[in-house]
Amino acid sequence: MPPVPSSTPPSRSWADQGLYALVVCIWGSSWVGLRLQVGTDVPVLDSVLYRFGLSALVLFGWCLLRGIPLRHNRHQHYAMAAQGILLFAINYVLFYNSARYLPGGLIAILFSTVVIMNLALGALFLGARLDLRVCLGAAFGLLGIGVVFVPELQTLSLESGTAKGIAFALSGTVCAALGMTLSARNQRHGIGVMATNAWGMGYAGVALLVAVVVTGTPLRFDTSLTYIGGLLYLSLISSVVAFAAYLTLVGRIGVARASYSTVLFPILALILSTYTDGYHWTWEAFAGIALVLFGNVLVLYRPRPVAAPVVETCPQVAEERV
Repeated sequence: MPPVPSSTPPSRSWADQGLYALVVCIWGSSWVGLRLQVGTDVPVLDSVLYRFGLSALVLFGWCLLRGIPLRHNRHQHYAMAAQGILLFAINYVLFYNSARYLPGGLIAILFSTVVIMNLALGALFLGARLDLRVCLGAAFGLLGIGVVFVPELQTLSLESGTAKGIAFALSGTVCAALGMTLSARNQRHGIGVMATNAWGMGYAGVALLVAVVVTGTPLRFDTSLTYIGGLLYLSLISSVVAFAAYLTLVGRIGVARASYSTVLFPILALILSTYTDGYHWTWEAFAGIALVLFGNVLVLYRPRPVAAPVVETCPQVAEERV
């Protein structure tokens, strides 16, 4: 009997895994770049404006260079504007503010709840089927993240702005989930990822500039190498490259599976914090990582379809049936 072909071609499977790993690596390290910007004299609105303004310019230039169509109808522009303002403007303003009150690890925990939000939004607005294996994988992942940060959660206090930081982070996560769902919807309607990101980040930049003017926020810039280095990394790598990879992944494997990367990248952030923040590993950390990896297997594993049994018949019987 010939082997049963997989429902997912090997080349596509490897491409999906490569995109997935790229997203985890970039966003897992982006917390370092974000910390380089938060805490300076530059207001949050300004930092987010510079980040996505630069990202939009780079993406528009890339689209023009590659001949990617940038002309869309009015309704498509509405959809891209909504995605951009939610996913690139409001989301990041809220998370930058959250980083002023909470450590990066705790913010990562809160953002990982986007997996559950995406499962719900995908079922409500995209007609996605709630796969039991994906739901279980997400549950194991979130449990693992919670176990990893048990020491941090035990010492959590609602004093010193912590409650405000949690509110910022959860609100930002809701905006991110809505923006990711809109991205999946836009891709279903034939709008390419690069063009969508270019227009979305452009609209986000315009919205942020309006917010700066309306709120009377002074435009400031930090010329230190630390701030500029963080800005370039967040604009070019974390925004342009990672969002292109992530939203492409959303279109290929679905919002639920793609969003599990948001459970994995806090683990990488934790590993990096061993060197940047002097994080001390505990048994909870190792147990939590094991749960996250097990959840990752459940989410990403796609069983091969079971082949129907081949019934062999002799020529005489076949002729009689004819």
